[in-house]
Amino acid sequence: MGKGFTPAARVSKFEKDVWSIFTPLAAETKAINLGQGYMNFGPPEAVQKAAKEAIEIVESNQYSHPKGRLRLRNAIAASYSPEFNRTLDPETEILVTAGANEAMYATFAGYLDEGSEVICIEPFFDQYISNITMNGGKPVFVPLRAPERAKDTIISSHEWRLDIDELRSKVTDKTKMIVINTPHNPVGKVFDEEELLAIGKVAEENDLIILSDEVYDRLYYPPLNKFPRIATLGNLWERTLTVCSGGKSFAATGWRVGWLIGPEHLVKYSFAAQTRVVFSVNSPCQEAVAAGLEASLTQPIFQDQIAAYLKKREILAKVFDELELPYTVPEGAYYILVNTVKIDVPQDYSFPEELDSRGGDFKTCYWLTKEIGVAAIPPSEFYSKEHWGLAKDFARFAFCKTDDVLEQAVERLRKLKPYIKK
Repeated sequence: MGKGFTPAARVSKFEKDVWSIFTPLAAETKAINLGQGYMNFGPPEAVQKAAKEAIEIVESNQYSHPKGRLRLRNAIAASYSPEFNRTLDPETEILVTAGANEAMYATFAGYLDEGSEVICIEPFFDQYISNITMNGGKPVFVPLRAPERAKDTIISSHEWRLDIDELRSKVTDKTKMIVINTPHNPVGKVFDEEELLAIGKVAEENDLIILSDEVYDRLYYPPLNKFPRIATLGNLWERTLTVCSGGKSFAATGWRVGWLIGPEHLVKYSFAAQTRVVFSVNSPCQEAVAAGLEASLTQPIFQDQIAAYLKKREILAKVFDELELPYTVPEGAYYILVNTVKIDVPQDYSFPEELDSRGGDFKTCYWLTKEIGVAAIPPSEFYSKEHWGLAKDFARFAFCKTDDVLEQAVERLRKLKPYIKK
Protein backbone atom coordinates (compact mmCIF):
# COMPACT_ATOMS: atom_id res chain seq x y z
CA MET A 1 0.00 0.00 0.00
CA GLY A 2 1.34 3.45 -0.89
CA LYS A 3 2.24 5.91 1.82
CA GLY A 4 -0.72 8.05 0.83
CA PHE A 5 -3.07 5.24 1.85
CA THR A 6 -1.74 4.85 5.38
CA PRO A 7 -4.61 5.24 7.86
CA ALA A 8 -4.55 7.82 10.60
CA ALA A 9 -3.14 6.63 13.91
CA ARG A 10 -6.48 7.38 15.54
CA VAL A 11 -8.12 4.49 13.67
CA SER A 12 -5.23 2.21 12.71
CA LYS A 13 -5.08 0.52 16.12
CA PHE A 14 -8.76 -0.32 16.43
CA GLU A 15 -9.28 -4.05 16.97
CA LYS A 16 -12.16 -6.01 15.49
CA ASP A 17 -15.01 -5.23 17.83
CA VAL A 18 -17.23 -7.74 19.59
CA TRP A 19 -20.21 -7.00 17.33
CA SER A 20 -18.18 -7.82 14.22
CA ILE A 21 -17.48 -11.26 15.69
CA PHE A 22 -20.77 -12.27 17.26
CA THR A 23 -23.42 -10.71 15.02
CA PRO A 24 -22.20 -12.56 11.87
CA LEU A 25 -21.66 -15.71 13.96
CA ALA A 26 -25.24 -15.60 15.20
CA ALA A 27 -26.54 -15.15 11.65
CA GLU A 28 -24.33 -17.90 10.25
CA THR A 29 -25.34 -20.42 12.92
CA LYS A 30 -28.99 -19.26 13.09
CA ALA A 31 -28.54 -18.64 16.79
CA ILE A 32 -31.08 -16.55 18.67
CA ASN A 33 -29.27 -13.25 19.11
CA LEU A 34 -29.51 -12.13 22.72
CA GLY A 35 -26.14 -10.46 22.32
CA GLN A 36 -26.76 -7.09 20.71
CA GLY A 37 -29.24 -4.83 22.51
CA TYR A 38 -31.64 -4.11 19.66
CA MET A 39 -35.36 -4.81 19.75
CA ASN A 40 -37.18 -7.18 17.40
CA PHE A 41 -40.43 -5.23 17.85
CA GLY A 42 -41.51 -1.79 16.75
CA PRO A 43 -42.03 1.54 18.51
CA PRO A 44 -45.34 2.40 20.19
CA GLU A 45 -48.22 3.04 17.77
CA ALA A 46 -48.29 6.81 18.36
CA VAL A 47 -44.60 7.03 17.51
CA GLN A 48 -44.87 4.95 14.34
CA LYS A 49 -47.91 6.94 13.19
CA ALA A 50 -46.08 10.23 13.69
CA ALA A 51 -43.08 8.98 11.70
CA LYS A 52 -45.28 8.03 8.75
CA GLU A 53 -47.11 11.35 8.88
CA ALA A 54 -43.85 13.32 9.03
CA ILE A 55 -42.70 11.80 5.74
CA GLU A 56 -45.74 13.40 4.07
CA ILE A 57 -44.83 16.90 5.28
CA VAL A 58 -42.34 18.74 3.08
CA GLU A 59 -40.69 20.66 5.93
CA SER A 60 -40.12 17.46 7.91
CA ASN A 61 -37.92 16.11 5.15
CA GLN A 62 -35.55 19.09 5.08
CA TYR A 63 -32.74 20.23 7.35
CA SER A 64 -33.74 20.73 10.95
CA HIS A 65 -32.36 23.48 13.15
CA PRO A 66 -28.89 22.35 14.31
CA LYS A 67 -30.13 22.42 17.93
CA GLY A 68 -32.99 20.10 17.00
CA ARG A 69 -36.57 20.64 15.88
CA LEU A 70 -38.42 22.99 18.18
CA ARG A 71 -41.29 20.55 18.64
CA LEU A 72 -38.90 17.92 19.96
CA ARG A 73 -36.98 20.33 22.19
CA ASN A 74 -40.28 21.55 23.65
CA ALA A 75 -41.41 17.95 24.21
CA ILE A 76 -38.12 17.10 25.93
CA ALA A 77 -38.51 20.17 28.15
CA ALA A 78 -42.09 19.19 29.06
CA SER A 79 -41.15 15.57 29.78
CA TYR A 80 -37.87 16.16 31.60
CA SER A 81 -38.47 19.36 33.58
CA PRO A 82 -40.27 17.41 36.35
CA GLU A 83 -37.48 14.80 36.22
CA PHE A 84 -34.81 17.46 36.77
CA ASN A 85 -36.81 19.53 39.30
CA ARG A 86 -36.32 22.64 37.19
CA THR A 87 -37.87 24.34 34.17
CA LEU A 88 -35.63 23.40 31.27
CA ASP A 89 -35.03 26.00 28.57
CA PRO A 90 -35.47 24.34 25.15
CA GLU A 91 -33.36 27.06 23.52
CA THR A 92 -30.24 26.82 25.66
CA GLU A 93 -30.35 23.69 27.85
CA ILE A 94 -31.38 20.99 25.35
CA LEU A 95 -29.49 19.77 22.28
CA VAL A 96 -30.94 17.11 19.96
CA THR A 97 -28.22 14.75 18.72
CA ALA A 98 -27.76 11.96 16.16
CA GLY A 99 -28.28 9.31 18.81
CA ALA A 100 -26.82 9.25 22.31
CA ASN A 101 -23.47 8.10 20.95
CA GLU A 102 -23.06 11.26 18.88
CA ALA A 103 -24.07 13.34 21.92
CA MET A 104 -21.07 11.88 23.71
CA TYR A 105 -18.77 12.23 20.71
CA ALA A 106 -19.71 15.91 20.32
CA THR A 107 -19.11 16.48 24.04
CA PHE A 108 -15.66 14.90 23.91
CA ALA A 109 -14.93 16.92 20.78
CA GLY A 110 -16.08 20.08 22.53
CA TYR A 111 -14.02 19.60 25.70
CA LEU A 112 -10.98 17.39 25.16
CA ASP A 113 -7.54 18.61 24.17
CA GLU A 114 -4.66 16.33 23.21
CA GLY A 115 -3.82 14.31 26.33
CA SER A 116 -6.95 15.23 28.30
CA GLU A 117 -7.98 12.36 30.57
CA VAL A 118 -11.49 10.98 30.96
CA ILE A 119 -12.34 8.60 33.82
CA CYS A 120 -14.57 5.74 32.69
CA ILE A 121 -16.25 3.31 35.06
CA GLU A 122 -15.82 -0.32 34.00
CA PRO A 123 -17.60 -2.09 32.49
CA PHE A 124 -18.22 0.69 29.96
CA PHE A 125 -20.08 0.92 26.67
CA ASP A 126 -17.33 0.16 24.16
CA GLN A 127 -17.96 3.25 22.01
CA TYR A 128 -16.80 5.53 24.84
CA ILE A 129 -13.18 4.60 24.23
CA SER A 130 -12.98 5.35 20.51
CA ASN A 131 -15.01 8.53 21.03
CA ILE A 132 -12.43 9.69 23.57
CA THR A 133 -9.29 8.68 21.70
CA MET A 134 -10.45 10.04 18.34
CA ASN A 135 -10.78 13.42 20.04
CA GLY A 136 -7.26 13.30 21.47
CA GLY A 137 -8.25 12.11 24.93
CA LYS A 138 -6.98 9.30 27.12
CA PRO A 139 -9.44 6.99 28.90
CA VAL A 140 -8.59 6.13 32.52
CA PHE A 141 -10.37 3.20 34.12
CA VAL A 142 -11.89 2.39 37.49
CA PRO A 143 -14.02 -0.75 37.84
CA LEU A 144 -17.29 -1.61 39.48
CA ARG A 145 -16.68 -4.77 41.48
CA ALA A 146 -19.13 -7.59 42.09
CA PRO A 147 -19.22 -9.16 45.57
CA GLU A 148 -17.36 -12.44 45.96
CA ARG A 149 -20.64 -14.31 46.40
CA ALA A 150 -21.70 -13.41 42.83
CA LYS A 151 -20.11 -16.67 41.65
CA ASP A 152 -22.38 -18.72 43.92
CA THR A 153 -25.71 -16.96 44.15
CA ILE A 154 -28.14 -14.51 42.58
CA ILE A 155 -27.33 -10.91 43.46
CA SER A 156 -28.84 -7.49 42.81
CA SER A 157 -27.06 -5.17 40.42
CA HIS A 158 -26.92 -2.71 43.29
CA GLU A 159 -24.33 -4.96 44.94
CA TRP A 160 -21.79 -4.04 42.25
CA ARG A 161 -19.89 -1.23 43.95
CA LEU A 162 -17.57 1.60 42.99
CA ASP A 163 -14.67 2.30 45.37
CA ILE A 164 -14.73 6.09 45.68
CA ASP A 165 -11.16 6.20 46.99
CA GLU A 166 -10.06 4.25 43.92
CA LEU A 167 -11.95 6.73 41.74
CA ARG A 168 -10.30 9.65 43.51
CA SER A 169 -6.87 8.06 43.01
CA LYS A 170 -7.34 8.17 39.22
CA VAL A 171 -7.63 11.97 39.08
CA THR A 172 -4.59 13.85 37.76
CA ASP A 173 -3.98 17.41 36.62
CA LYS A 174 -4.95 16.24 33.12
CA THR A 175 -8.37 14.86 34.12
CA LYS A 176 -11.20 16.73 32.42
CA MET A 177 -14.25 14.57 32.88
CA ILE A 178 -15.91 11.61 34.62
CA VAL A 179 -18.31 9.44 32.61
CA ILE A 180 -21.02 7.54 34.47
CA ASN A 181 -23.73 5.25 33.11
CA THR A 182 -26.97 4.70 35.00
CA PRO A 183 -28.98 2.51 34.56
CA HIS A 184 -25.81 0.68 33.72
CA ASN A 185 -24.98 -1.43 30.67
CA PRO A 186 -24.21 -4.32 31.12
CA VAL A 187 -24.64 -4.61 34.92
CA GLY A 188 -28.12 -3.04 35.21
CA LYS A 189 -27.06 -1.03 38.25
CA VAL A 190 -28.94 2.15 39.13
CA PHE A 191 -26.63 4.36 41.15
CA ASP A 192 -28.37 5.66 44.27
CA GLU A 193 -28.21 9.25 45.52
CA GLU A 194 -25.48 8.51 48.04
CA GLU A 195 -23.26 6.99 45.36
CA LEU A 196 -23.96 9.83 42.93
CA LEU A 197 -23.17 12.46 45.56
CA ALA A 198 -19.87 10.73 46.32
CA ILE A 199 -18.95 10.78 42.61
CA GLY A 200 -20.10 14.38 42.44
CA LYS A 201 -17.88 15.32 45.37
CA VAL A 202 -14.82 13.99 43.51
CA ALA A 203 -15.87 16.07 40.49
CA GLU A 204 -16.33 19.18 42.60
CA GLU A 205 -13.03 18.73 44.43
CA ASN A 206 -11.20 18.62 41.10
CA ASP A 207 -13.45 20.89 39.00
CA LEU A 208 -14.41 18.12 36.56
CA ILE A 209 -17.29 17.82 34.12
CA ILE A 210 -19.69 14.91 34.69
CA LEU A 211 -21.04 13.23 31.55
CA SER A 212 -23.96 11.10 32.68
CA ASP A 213 -25.07 8.47 30.17
CA GLU A 214 -28.72 7.86 31.08
CA VAL A 215 -29.97 6.26 27.86
CA TYR A 216 -31.96 3.65 29.83
CA ASP A 217 -33.56 6.28 32.08
CA ARG A 218 -37.09 5.13 31.20
CA LEU A 219 -36.32 1.51 32.13
CA TYR A 220 -35.92 1.00 35.87
CA TYR A 221 -37.72 -1.60 37.89
CA PRO A 222 -39.57 -1.92 41.23
CA PRO A 223 -38.91 -1.43 44.06
CA LEU A 224 -37.39 1.74 42.56
CA ASN A 225 -40.17 4.28 42.09
CA LYS A 226 -37.99 7.20 41.01
CA PHE A 227 -34.82 7.29 38.94
CA PRO A 228 -32.02 9.21 40.69
CA ARG A 229 -30.25 11.73 38.43
CA ILE A 230 -26.88 13.18 39.39
CA ALA A 231 -27.75 16.54 37.79
CA THR A 232 -30.55 17.05 40.35
CA LEU A 233 -28.31 16.67 43.42
CA GLY A 234 -26.64 19.53 45.30
CA ASN A 235 -24.96 21.95 42.90
CA LEU A 236 -24.05 19.25 40.39
CA TRP A 237 -26.36 20.63 37.66
CA GLU A 238 -23.70 23.25 36.95
CA ARG A 239 -21.10 20.63 35.91
CA THR A 240 -23.28 17.85 34.46
CA LEU A 241 -24.30 16.98 30.92
CA THR A 242 -26.97 14.26 30.76
CA VAL A 243 -27.30 12.01 27.69
CA CYS A 244 -30.65 10.44 26.77
CA SER A 245 -31.93 8.27 23.92
CA GLY A 246 -35.12 8.28 21.89
CA GLY A 247 -34.05 4.95 20.41
CA LYS A 248 -33.86 3.20 23.78
CA SER A 249 -36.99 4.93 25.10
CA PHE A 250 -39.19 4.09 22.10
CA ALA A 251 -37.70 0.88 20.64
CA ALA A 252 -36.28 2.78 17.68
CA THR A 253 -32.53 2.34 17.95
CA GLY A 254 -32.02 2.73 14.19
CA TRP A 255 -33.48 6.23 14.12
CA ARG A 256 -30.44 7.71 15.87
CA VAL A 257 -32.22 10.43 17.85
CA GLY A 258 -30.84 11.37 21.25
CA TRP A 259 -30.35 14.51 23.28
CA LEU A 260 -28.18 16.33 25.78
CA ILE A 261 -29.56 18.18 28.78
CA GLY A 262 -27.45 20.57 30.82
CA PRO A 263 -26.65 24.17 31.69
CA GLU A 264 -26.10 26.57 28.80
CA HIS A 265 -22.42 27.09 29.65
CA LEU A 266 -21.78 23.35 29.04
CA VAL A 267 -24.25 22.57 26.24
CA LYS A 268 -22.95 25.35 23.99
CA TYR A 269 -19.58 23.68 23.39
CA SER A 270 -21.12 20.29 22.61
CA PHE A 271 -23.36 22.20 20.19
CA ALA A 272 -20.35 23.97 18.66
CA ALA A 273 -18.74 20.59 17.96
CA GLN A 274 -21.94 18.95 16.74
CA THR A 275 -22.52 21.54 14.03
CA ARG A 276 -19.14 20.45 12.57
CA VAL A 277 -19.89 16.72 12.95
CA VAL A 278 -23.45 16.16 11.69
CA PHE A 279 -24.82 19.73 11.45
CA SER A 280 -28.38 18.53 12.02
CA VAL A 281 -30.32 15.40 12.96
CA ASN A 282 -32.78 13.54 10.74
CA SER A 283 -36.04 15.43 10.69
CA PRO A 284 -38.93 12.92 10.34
CA CYS A 285 -37.74 10.83 13.28
CA GLN A 286 -37.41 13.92 15.46
CA GLU A 287 -41.11 14.58 14.82
CA ALA A 288 -41.94 11.00 15.77
CA VAL A 289 -39.92 11.03 18.99
CA ALA A 290 -41.56 14.35 19.88
CA ALA A 291 -44.97 12.70 19.42
CA GLY A 292 -43.91 9.87 21.70
CA LEU A 293 -42.80 12.21 24.48
CA GLU A 294 -45.99 14.27 24.09
CA ALA A 295 -48.10 11.12 24.32
CA SER A 296 -46.20 9.96 27.42
CA LEU A 297 -47.44 13.04 29.28
CA THR A 298 -51.01 11.73 29.18
CA GLN A 299 -50.61 8.00 28.47
CA PRO A 300 -48.76 5.34 30.51
CA ILE A 301 -46.31 4.56 27.69
CA PHE A 302 -43.25 4.23 29.91
CA GLN A 303 -45.14 2.52 32.74
CA ASP A 304 -46.51 -0.08 30.30
CA GLN A 305 -43.03 -0.54 28.86
CA ILE A 306 -41.57 -1.22 32.31
CA ALA A 307 -44.29 -3.82 32.97
CA ALA A 308 -43.56 -5.52 29.65
CA TYR A 309 -39.82 -5.62 30.34
CA LEU A 310 -40.36 -7.02 33.81
CA LYS A 311 -42.17 -9.95 32.20
CA LYS A 312 -39.34 -10.38 29.69
CA ARG A 313 -36.76 -10.36 32.49
CA GLU A 314 -38.75 -13.04 34.31
CA ILE A 315 -39.01 -15.25 31.20
CA LEU A 316 -35.26 -15.25 30.64
CA ALA A 317 -34.24 -15.46 34.29
CA LYS A 318 -36.28 -18.62 34.88
CA VAL A 319 -33.95 -20.74 32.75
CA PHE A 320 -30.91 -19.59 34.72
CA ASP A 321 -32.82 -20.49 37.89
CA GLU A 322 -33.51 -23.96 36.45
CA LEU A 323 -29.84 -24.40 35.53
CA GLU A 324 -28.74 -23.05 38.91
CA LEU A 325 -26.52 -20.49 37.23
CA PRO A 326 -25.97 -17.40 39.38
CA TYR A 327 -26.82 -14.05 37.78
CA THR A 328 -27.19 -10.36 38.49
CA VAL A 329 -30.78 -9.11 38.69
CA PRO A 330 -30.79 -5.74 36.89
CA GLU A 331 -32.41 -2.71 38.52
CA GLY A 332 -32.61 -1.08 35.09
CA ALA A 333 -31.85 -1.47 31.35
CA TYR A 334 -32.47 -4.84 29.64
CA TYR A 335 -29.52 -7.11 30.26
CA ILE A 336 -28.86 -10.05 32.56
CA LEU A 337 -25.24 -10.77 33.47
CA VAL A 338 -24.91 -14.50 34.06
CA ASN A 339 -22.01 -16.04 35.96
CA THR A 340 -20.65 -18.80 33.71
CA VAL A 341 -18.07 -20.38 36.03
CA LYS A 342 -20.24 -23.53 36.36
CA ILE A 343 -20.51 -24.04 32.57
CA ASP A 344 -18.10 -26.79 31.54
CA VAL A 345 -17.08 -25.88 28.01
CA PRO A 346 -15.37 -28.93 26.44
CA GLN A 347 -11.59 -28.60 26.83
CA ASP A 348 -10.87 -29.92 23.34
CA TYR A 349 -13.31 -27.56 21.59
CA SER A 350 -11.85 -25.88 18.51
CA PHE A 351 -11.97 -22.07 18.63
CA PRO A 352 -10.89 -19.59 15.94
CA GLU A 353 -7.41 -18.14 16.47
CA GLU A 354 -8.74 -14.59 16.71
CA LEU A 355 -10.21 -15.44 20.13
CA ASP A 356 -6.81 -16.36 21.58
CA SER A 357 -5.96 -12.69 22.08
CA ARG A 358 -9.29 -11.83 23.72
CA GLY A 359 -10.70 -12.34 27.22
CA GLY A 360 -11.63 -15.87 28.31
CA ASP A 361 -15.33 -14.99 28.19
CA PHE A 362 -15.10 -14.69 24.38
CA LYS A 363 -14.61 -18.44 24.08
CA THR A 364 -17.49 -19.24 26.41
CA CYS A 365 -19.84 -16.96 24.44
CA TYR A 366 -18.57 -18.34 21.11
CA TRP A 367 -19.35 -21.87 22.26
CA LEU A 368 -22.78 -20.80 23.56
CA THR A 369 -23.60 -19.24 20.22
CA LYS A 370 -22.38 -22.08 18.04
CA GLU A 371 -23.35 -25.12 20.09
CA ILE A 372 -26.31 -24.02 22.23
CA GLY A 373 -27.79 -21.67 19.62
CA VAL A 374 -28.08 -18.54 21.76
CA ALA A 375 -25.73 -15.60 21.26
CA ALA A 376 -24.53 -13.68 24.30
CA ILE A 377 -21.90 -10.96 24.53
CA PRO A 378 -18.61 -11.38 26.43
CA PRO A 379 -18.41 -8.40 28.81
CA SER A 380 -14.61 -8.20 28.77
CA GLU A 381 -15.22 -6.05 25.65
CA PHE A 382 -16.36 -3.42 28.15
CA TYR A 383 -13.16 -3.53 30.23
CA SER A 384 -9.58 -2.40 29.76
CA LYS A 385 -7.22 -5.33 29.13
CA GLU A 386 -5.81 -4.87 32.62
CA HIS A 387 -9.20 -5.77 34.08
CA TRP A 388 -10.33 -8.53 31.67
CA GLY A 389 -10.09 -10.96 34.57
CA LEU A 390 -13.04 -9.25 36.26
CA ALA A 391 -15.26 -10.29 33.32
CA LYS A 392 -13.94 -13.77 32.52
CA ASP A 393 -16.82 -15.61 34.25
CA PHE A 394 -19.73 -13.57 32.89
CA ALA A 395 -21.91 -13.42 29.78
CA ARG A 396 -24.41 -10.67 28.91
CA PHE A 397 -27.86 -11.66 27.66
CA ALA A 398 -30.26 -9.00 26.31
CA PHE A 399 -33.98 -9.45 26.97
CA CYS A 400 -35.24 -6.65 24.68
CA LYS A 401 -36.95 -9.23 22.47
CA THR A 402 -40.52 -10.43 21.99
CA ASP A 403 -41.73 -12.91 24.57
CA ASP A 404 -41.94 -15.73 22.03
CA VAL A 405 -38.30 -15.26 21.00
CA LEU A 406 -37.25 -15.27 24.65
CA GLU A 407 -39.21 -18.49 25.21
CA GLN A 408 -37.41 -20.06 22.23
CA ALA A 409 -34.09 -18.95 23.72
CA VAL A 410 -35.07 -20.52 27.04
CA GLU A 411 -35.73 -23.84 25.29
CA ARG A 412 -32.30 -23.76 23.67
CA LEU A 413 -30.52 -22.72 26.87
CA ARG A 414 -31.97 -25.79 28.60
CA LYS A 415 -29.51 -27.76 26.43
CA LEU A 416 -26.83 -26.43 28.79
CA LYS A 417 -27.92 -28.80 31.53
CA PRO A 418 -25.40 -31.59 30.76
CA TYR A 419 -22.60 -29.01 30.79
CA ILE A 420 -23.32 -27.61 34.26
CA LYS A 421 -20.71 -28.54 36.87
CA LYS A 422 -22.15 -29.95 40.08
